[in-house]
Amino acid sequence: MAARSLPRMHQLSGLDATFLYLETPEMPMHVGALHVLELPAGFRGRFVTALRAHLKTRLPLAPVLRRRLWWMPLNLANPAWVDAEPDLREHVVEIKLPRGAGQAQLEAEVGRLHPVLLDRKRPLWKMHVFEGLAPSPEGRRRVGLYTQLHHAAVDGQAAVALANLLLDVTPEPRRIPLKTSKRQKTFELGMVEMLRGALGAQAMKVAQIVRELPSTVGTLKNAAVGVATRSALFGGKGGPSNLTLAPRTPLNVSVTPQRAFAALSLPMADVRALAHALDATVNDLVLMLCSSALRRYYARRKALPRKSLIAAVPISLRQAGDDAPDNQASMSLVSLGTHIADPMKRLQHIVAATKAMKATMGSLKSVLPTDYPSLGIPWLIEAATALYGKAKVADRIPQVANVVISNVPGPAQPLYLAGALMLSNWPTSIVVHGLALNITVQSQGGRLDFGLMADGVAMPDVRELADAVGIAFDDLRVLQGVPVDEDAPGLVGLATRGLTGAFGQAVGLATGTAGKLAQQAMDTAVRSAVAQVTRAPRARPAARRKPAR
Repeated sequence: MAARSLPRMHQLSGLDATFLYLETPEMPMHVGALHVLELPAGFRGRFVTALRAHLKTRLPLAPVLRRRLWWMPLNLANPAWVDAEPDLREHVVEIKLPRGAGQAQLEAEVGRLHPVLLDRKRPLWKMHVFEGLAPSPEGRRRVGLYTQLHHAAVDGQAAVALANLLLDVTPEPRRIPLKTSKRQKTFELGMVEMLRGALGAQAMKVAQIVRELPSTVGTLKNAAVGVATRSALFGGKGGPSNLTLAPRTPLNVSVTPQRAFAALSLPMADVRALAHALDATVNDLVLMLCSSALRRYYARRKALPRKSLIAAVPISLRQAGDDAPDNQASMSLVSLGTHIADPMKRLQHIVAATKAMKATMGSLKSVLPTDYPSLGIPWLIEAATALYGKAKVADRIPQVANVVISNVPGPAQPLYLAGALMLSNWPTSIVVHGLALNITVQSQGGRLDFGLMADGVAMPDVRELADAVGIAFDDLRVLQGVPVDEDAPGLVGLATRGLTGAFGQAVGLATGTAGKLAQQAMDTAVRSAVAQVTRAPRARPAARRKPAR
């Protein structure tokens, strides 16, 4: 009688499993997005029903949605993935909002739902359909959708690949031919499979580390020397340094179970044109807008540090064409130049800082680990995470970064879900102890969608910061001579409207050469005024009293 072959065990990588061990009620480790969807004309019924039916047709092609965790004995090593049949009534739920609800209600719901941990006995994902939104100007019905997917299952690029599978480029969902899988499904693992698979995997990982150790050490040494020569921390003078301790801010605290969320969208074509005009990349411009917004936000509170804020910026380690549903990313540091008042000089600082980061990380990508031996690691990380949070260590120790800023590229064309047009794709990401703000940006369908997730205690008014991003964008456009909408918010919008009104009167009175000279003078005045209002005010030192004689 032939021996039964053991099922192949798919154990989580070290990086994937770390997101499980770090998760606490204060630090949910799921990512996702908030969408506004416009339903097709004549749509009848509940969108949640249509969405469940649509997902049922795509589930066979999305293994990340059809698997759950299987824990190792005594939690001694990383868990494994086993097959599961998701109950769509549990994973896709409907929430009724007050009739005529809008952006504020959607953002509040995300803040309420984001701290709720996903059920680890089920596949680690969930979708919330919001009914009750105000219709479009054309009277089309709209719904909201908030998606949650655990970071142990996907990183940013893998989430985009999953979205491409679930979404369509036309209102009519495409028919995808299904191939019969020959793989034997594994819904549970026995003790023999777990021990053999776990121990075998650990041995192979140790052997791989030993083989690659010499080249890894050499690469790390060269990178360290290069960073040190540029770092102010070690006396380097090679330009903006990313290797430096971050200044203390209200964001560098232990987080709570409360969340505050805000979102905004910018036209992608305008962002690209502005980046090109400024000789920068779109990613540089994203960092610049976040830098300007943070500078404005903290300057208004008289809390702007004299030292530049530092952003923790995720970088992908994924090879071209790799769409595996796991985490292949690391973290880098970029100085945001928030201590520089002049916008153009600040942008130059950011461009130089990102170039320095890329020069360092380019050589490290090949040696940064996404997997490593895990025997005993679950206990160690979970215990350390609990102690770190309860002791509020983040409130006491120096930090290397103040905020997480991530830019994930997405498809340029409009997308549809179950026949509904996607009008927004605002990412919702993770905040952790010491980093109470995460700004994640994704391009899609001609928009650049910003999702700002903050700890509800450290930054309850995150909507003000989101508005400041839009103000920063208008400020840069004015500095480049690009017309700004009369409804542009903030000081620059007000100054622009007032000055352009005066300019219109001046041109109306002047003709010929005098008119040209007046136009040039007014243009100079506009640029000067904009430069003044974009400089954040600094708190004046309190006047010292003279000692009494």
